[in-house]
Amino acid sequence: MHIQESGEMYLEAIYVLSKQMGNVRAIDISQHLGYSKPSVSRAMGILKSGGYIQIDEFSHIHLTETGLSVAEKIYERHEILSRMLISLGVPEATATEDACRLEHAISDESFAAIKAHFTQFQK
Repeated sequence: MHIQESGEMYLEAIYVLSKQMGNVRAIDISQHLGYSKPSVSRAMGILKSGGYIQIDEFSHIHLTETGLSVAEKIYERHEILSRMLISLGVPEATATEDACRLEHAISDESFAAIKAHFTQFQK
């Protein structure tokens, strides 16, 4: 199942929040992304039916292996693209915003080339 950009953003948010706070609930995602609770609830239903997340009896949201794989991929893209743009002199706020858009649009092939090129200079 192909996941849309919005789904990737939700998975990345769950990933980041779970690293920060452990247990993640829909309200946490809502606050983190600035989306309404009904929008987040609808998205969680879609991600759950797609096999990207599980929701336990305490309403905690957990990434499945598939969801974790997507989240880690998007998070890595965000981190590397942000650092690359900042190193090129782009202000941090702008670099972070731009990386957020780029991380969803760039192909795996192009990102791999950017990552290889950028990381060789970061060692």
